[in-house]
Amino acid sequence: MAGSFLNPRAPQKFFINGPAGKLETDIAEPDSSPPRGIAVVAHPHPLYGGTMNNKVVHTLFKSFLESGFITVKFNFRGVEQSEGARNSGEDHGEGETEDVLAVVETVNSQFAARLDMSMPLLLAGFSFGGAIQAYAAQRIKPQKVVLVAPAVQRLNAPHIAYPGTKNDIEHAPGVLIIHGDQDETVPLKTVLDWAAPQELPVVVVPGAEHFFHRRLHILKRVVLDFCRP
Repeated sequence: MAGSFLNPRAPQKFFINGPAGKLETDIAEPDSSPPRGIAVVAHPHPLYGGTMNNKVVHTLFKSFLESGFITVKFNFRGVEQSEGARNSGEDHGEGETEDVLAVVETVNSQFAARLDMSMPLLLAGFSFGGAIQAYAAQRIKPQKVVLVAPAVQRLNAPHIAYPGTKNDIEHAPGVLIIHGDQDETVPLKTVLDWAAPQELPVVVVPGAEHFFHRRLHILKRVVLDFCRP
């Protein structure tokens, strides 16, 4: 990846060296200078057609870019042009978590060197990708996390906030969870049960099913509000 070829708001495709092979990646740089940070978006489960071109992923991508973040989306191992074996559905996404870490490390190192500054990190994901970002957040401590209909129960996702101690509160990321009240793929109750012990609020979108059909404009508005400086 070359960190100097990006045109503002024009996504560029490139390949990152991931732990299981090349990872197909799209990246765009905002008009604002300097950027507010780096946002990495993870897509839904590959077994059910999930790719970085998913409409919810694309909505998140556009929202973070408009909010001033260098924004990245990518295909997990084995998806479309990404190398490696596709997730079989029989694990909790250990390989995909490593994919996220590889993308973050590569993009962050390129832009930190070019801009001569450390970049705040935002992790975001939809469905399977949301649960994967919960695992990744445990490893790399982002400043912000945005989870849309995260499949936390199915993947036994870890907690990302630990209320109760001064140190944990000071270093906890800002977290936004968005869910539709008509979601039958990832039931709202499973996300509420996961969020409750972490004292994390959940934004519920009335009438929205799992893919936010006809509700993507609401999703975008909520994300833009969360990202506002």
